Amino acid sequence: MGGVLLTSGCSSGEDSASASEASGTPTASPTSPETTAAPSPTPPYPTGPDGCHPNEDWSTAEKAEWVKRMTDTPKDNYITGDGVDITSIPGYNGPLCEKLTIQVEFWKLVYGVAPDKSGPTLSDGRAPDYYFSITPVKRRELRVDAATDKAVALPPGLYAEDRSPCVGALVTITIGKRLKDKELPKEIGVTGSVYGDTEEVDFRTKRVADYELSPPKAPRVCSPEGEPTADPNVTPVPGALPTDIAPSLDLEDLMPDPSP
Repeated sequence: MGGVLLTSGCSSGEDSASASEASGTPTASPTSPETTAAPSPTPPYPTGPDGCHPNEDWSTAEKAEWVKRMTDTPKDNYITGDGVDITSIPGYNGPLCEKLTIQVEFWKLVYGVAPDKSGPTLSDGRAPDYYFSITPVKRRELRVDAATDKAVALPPGLYAEDRSPCVGALVTITIGKRLKDKELPKEIGVTGSVYGDTEEVDFRTKRVADYELSPPKAPRVCSPEGEPTADPNVTPVPGALPTDIAPSLDLEDLMPDPSP
């Protein structure tokens, strides 16, 4: 966002008028300085002679950077409160000479309290506080170049206010093909605090351009199977508020790997 510098100066109009009347000679009015228009910001993706921004040789990282810059996630769309948008600003973010293929995917996360400390450990060696399962709910493939706006609506029910306190949601915007199981996160941090959540999710791929986590409201009241066992409104949050991040582990780690 550009800034506007407000300048101020002293005006002595009354004194000048008195001096003019006393001397009998006209006094020229001060000339107002010419207003200079603020320079337009340099577009990050300017168009060339062909009317588009060349992107034929872009790497995955460059594609991901462009998509992330142009994506509004559900929380970004707090005014409309609806879905994922890929915005178009001609002359600023393109259009691109070649369209990019992206996947917008919504995932349901179900959390359960870890029954004991004998299961798989986190990457830092600690035992997880919760386990979670991740299930695909909706996927939409888009071809984007910023020539037009694109929008993907939220799947019904996944973001409902009255959803189970054990259920969370994740939306991912990925370059190329849909996410594979081996690219999904194995660990996701959640917090038991009523004050908020953590936004950090570690994917096992660099193809994820953007994502947004909608955490479960109260995983502390959830059984190992992911069912609520108490009313979260009357169950105190453990520890001081806000609590530390409580890591959770993918349920796949409790099951044997079928691949040879």
